[in-house]
Amino acid sequence: MPHPTQNTARLTAEITQRLAHLSHDLHQLPADEAVQVIARIVNPDDGILGAFTQLVEAGSRLARHQAERGALPGEVWLSLGRAANELYSIGLDLDLDDHKDTLVQFGTQASLAASKPPAPAPLVARRRR
Repeated sequence: MPHPTQNTARLTAEITQRLAHLSHDLHQLPADEAVQVIARIVNPDDGILGAFTQLVEAGSRLARHQAERGALPGEVWLSLGRAANELYSIGLDLDLDDHKDTLVQFGTQASLAASKPPAPAPLVARRRR
């Protein structure tokens, strides 16, 4: 039986490669399909963004225990903790809660068959602090 570290390293490499493929494929998709994929990526319940945030949080907890033992510098734990907090804040800053129902709807639709195409919306960048 392979050592768990080998399996974890292989899994990490596979996930990284699949995310790179997903990013590449996203550029190739028709707009309606791309919206569905993006909706799934940022879905607050089971999207990639939330899963990645949880992964960084788990890394931060592990780093804390290692720092308490003296195996890692405390700065490593603090950096991972800040990264986890920032990722969590990014999810909040995206106003995903305000658009959760829409994202879930688009993320689960087989196709975006609308009676008429939506009107283009002006793009406005907003950041809440």
